[in-house]
Formats: sequence, C-alpha cells, structure tokens
Amino acid sequence: MIKNIVITFLLVFSFSSCSLDDDSNTHLSLKTLAIKEAVFPDEFEFGSSYTVKVTYDLPNGCHSFYNLYYEYKGTSRIVAITALVDSKASCTEAIIEKEYEFVVNANQREDYTFRLWKGEDSQGNDIFEDIVVPVIN
Repeated sequence: MIKNIVITFLLVFSFSSCSLDDDSNTHLSLKTLAIKEAVFPDEFEFGSSYTVKVTYDLPNGCHSFYNLYYEYKGTSRIVAITALVDSKASCTEAIIEKEYEFVVNANQREDYTFRLWKGEDSQGNDIFEDIVVPVIN
C-alpha cells in the first residue's frame, strides 16, 4: 500500500513540475555574422601553428559572440561568426566592431583555402571571400 502511495506521489510530482508552456529561453536565438576582415600569414609552414585574426560587427547590443563557425571541406575552411541574439533585452542600436583570434595548425600539405562568409545576396545565396594560404615544407 505504501509503495503505491509513493509511486503515485512521484508520478504526480513529476508531471506537475514539467510545464509545456515554459518558453523562458525562446527569446534566445543564434545568428550567423559576416567576417569583415581577416589577417592571415603569407604562408604556413607544415607542422606549425598560426594565429588568425578576424573582424566582425555585432549589429546591436542584443547580439553577443557565441562561437566561431569553422567548417572543414577538404582543403577549404568556411569561417563565420555565430552570435547569440537576446530578443527580450534592452538593446543599444550602435554597431559594435569586434575581433576574434583563433589558431590554425598547418597539418595538411596542400594550400589552405579560407572561405570567409560575407553574407547573402538578394536571392539568399551565400557570398564568400576566398583567401588562399600556401603551405611550405
């Protein structure tokens, strides 16, 4: 009998503590931001590591840096910024220029092609700026 009461209590407590209407985090979303500028070395030496600096704009105070979008595609790398957007925050309307640095380990012998995401055209197609960095021995 006590076992049944405990199980019933646990079931009622479990279902009452979950709310399907909880949208406390729905005001947060992710947005991809374009790379404005990037500074790469003239060449990579195979086996070495290099710091790359990119510049991007946060459109307003509701945007904050989330992470670097860095996708491998063969010898190419697609690079963009992912921002966290808070739609419920009081936002400044000023554009905020930011910089981000990341490390590239030159572990391929082929030249690196960095495809910097610049945004989309009027038809929604991605626009890239390609930067090729040769690899030397």
